[in-house]
Amino acid sequence: MTRRRTTRLRRTLLAGTTAIAVTAVTAGIVAAAQEPAKAATGPELGLVAATTSVTLTTWKEEPGVYLDLGTYLIAEGTPLELKVTRKSYKDPVTISQTVYEGGKARTKKLPTGTVKDFSGLPGFTEITVTDEAGQEVLTRSESFCPNNASGRVRPDAPSTSKYPESCPTNPFTLGSVWGVEKGWAANTYGGSYTEPVQLPAGTYTAKVGVAKKYRDLFGIADKPATVKVTVVERSDEDEESTTGAAPRSAKAGEHAGHGAGHQSPAAHAGHGPGHAPSPAEAAAPVTSGAGPSYNVGHGPLKAAPPALPWALKKKQKSSLSPRAGDGSGQTDGSRQAPALEPLSKRPTGKPSVPDVPKPDLRSLPAYGITIADGGKENPGKDYLAFSANVWNAGPAQLVVDGFRSPGKATMDAYQYFYDAKGKQVGYTPTGTMEWDPRPGHEHWHFTDFASYRLLKADQKEAVRSGKEAFCLANTDAIDYTVKNANWHPYNTDLSTACGEENSISVREVLDVGSGDTYTQDLPGQSFDITDVPNGTYYIQVLANPEKRLKETDLGNNSALRKIELGGKPGARTVTVPAHELVDAN
Repeated sequence: MTRRRTTRLRRTLLAGTTAIAVTAVTAGIVAAAQEPAKAATGPELGLVAATTSVTLTTWKEEPGVYLDLGTYLIAEGTPLELKVTRKSYKDPVTISQTVYEGGKARTKKLPTGTVKDFSGLPGFTEITVTDEAGQEVLTRSESFCPNNASGRVRPDAPSTSKYPESCPTNPFTLGSVWGVEKGWAANTYGGSYTEPVQLPAGTYTAKVGVAKKYRDLFGIADKPATVKVTVVERSDEDEESTTGAAPRSAKAGEHAGHGAGHQSPAAHAGHGPGHAPSPAEAAAPVTSGAGPSYNVGHGPLKAAPPALPWALKKKQKSSLSPRAGDGSGQTDGSRQAPALEPLSKRPTGKPSVPDVPKPDLRSLPAYGITIADGGKENPGKDYLAFSANVWNAGPAQLVVDGFRSPGKATMDAYQYFYDAKGKQVGYTPTGTMEWDPRPGHEHWHFTDFASYRLLKADQKEAVRSGKEAFCLANTDAIDYTVKNANWHPYNTDLSTACGEENSISVREVLDVGSGDTYTQDLPGQSFDITDVPNGTYYIQVLANPEKRLKETDLGNNSALRKIELGGKPGARTVTVPAHELVDAN
C-alpha cells in the first residue's frame, strides 16, 4: 500500500550572484590563501566572503529568505579534522580534534558539551543584518557542518578532500568525521537545516562572524565578513506567465518515498550534476515516516545537504519545477556516487567461504514512528509506520552480485569475499534477487536481508511486516570511525544501486560504516495494527534473519524499540519512550 500526501516545495532561494563556486574564488579568498603558513599544531582557519554582494529571493506566496551569504571557512597549514562519537546510546556525544606536532597526528579532546549531536557545530556563525538606515533588523546564529559543500582555494591544494560530504542526521548515528581539507574552504551556510527569515524586498548589509567560543577553541581571528544583500520578491504567477512552467506548489508525490530517484533509464544517464535534487532550493519538511520523504536516508530526516556547490545550483536554476528526493548517483544532493558494476559473468569454480575479514551487519532501533490510516485505498485500517536501518560495522564490505538467466524473473545472488589487498578470494550462493514493480520501489531487491516484527510485551511475535527484500544502498553514515570505514562510498542511492527491469546483472554493496534506511511508507512495509490491542510492544529490526549472509558476528543483528499503543479504531495513538539518551520517536 502506498500512502501519499501533498507537500508544498520551496522554490529557488537564490538569484543572480547568490553564491560563487569555491574553486572560482574572489580576490579576497586568494589573498587569504596566499598568506605564508605558520608553524602550528592545528590548522590556520579564517572566515572569508566569496563575494561582496548577493541577491536573495522571497516568494510572495511563501515569504521567507534563506541567508546563503557566500561565506566560507578556509583551512591552511593543516586540515581541520574533528571526530564526533558516542560509546553507546547511554553516553553523550563527544568531540575531539586531530592536531599535528612534528608531522605526527595526535588527538585533542574538546570541551564537554561542545556538540549535542552529529549535525554540526551549534551556534558557529553569528549573523547581523542592518537596513539602509543602519538599523539592526535581524540577529541570529547558525550551526556549521565542516563537511558542507566545499572546494579548493588554491591550485596546489589536494585535488580531492578525504572528508565525507555531509554531516549525518540519523538519530542513531554512532560516529562521524568532519573536516575541511588543507587548502580548501567549506560553506558556512546551513541550507535546508536552517529556517527562513522575514526580510521585505530591499537592500541590507549582513555581517557574518565566528562565535567567540569557536574563535578561542580553533584560533580563528575576529574578522567578520561583510556582504551587501539585495532581497527581491517574486511570485509563482510571474514565473508561470514568463516561462509556462508549473507553479512551485505542484504536487511532489510523484517523486516521493524510497523510489524518488527512479526515473526512466534515459532520465538518469550520465549521473551528472544536473540530475541532483535541490534540497536547499526545494527543501522538504521533517517527515514522519508515514508519508513521502525526500532526504538522504529516505527516512524521517530533514532534507540534505546543508549547502550545494554553485555549479549545481546554477544548473538547477533552469528548472522551475524542482524534483524532490535523491537524484541519479547521489543522496545528499552534492556528491556523485554511481553504483559499482557487477562482474561480467557469474562466478565459476567451487564456492568457498575463506578466512578473511567479513561484514558485520547491525540493526538500529526503529525511529520516525507514527500512526497512519489506510486512506482511500484501505479505509478503516490503522497502520504503524517507522523507519529502519541496517548498517555494516565492518571490517569488510558486504558485496552481493545478482545474475539473471535469460528469460527468468529472478536473479541468483552471490556474496563475495576479499583479502586485505582487495583481491577476490571466494564467493558463496546467498539466495536470490527479485524485481519489485510496485511504485516507490521499481528495482531489484535482495531477499531476506532484514525482517521487521512487532513483538508483544513478552517479546513474542504479534505482527510481521511483509517487507523482507531490499535494495542495498549506502544512504546513511552511521559510524565513520570504525575500522576500514569508507568516507566516500559508492551505491549511495537506489536509482544507481539497484538496476532496471531489463538488467541482466546487479551489484549491491553495503560499505563499512554506512547503513541503509527504509521508511515504512513504502508498499508492504507497514504493520497493520487494526486488530492489535492497545498495550506495550517492541518493534524489532532484524538483520540477516535467515543467516544466509556470512558475517563476523551474528549475535548483534537485532534491535528493539519499545512503544505503547493506545486510542480507538480510526484514532489510534503511539507513545515512544526515549531509547536510553536518544529521544527521537
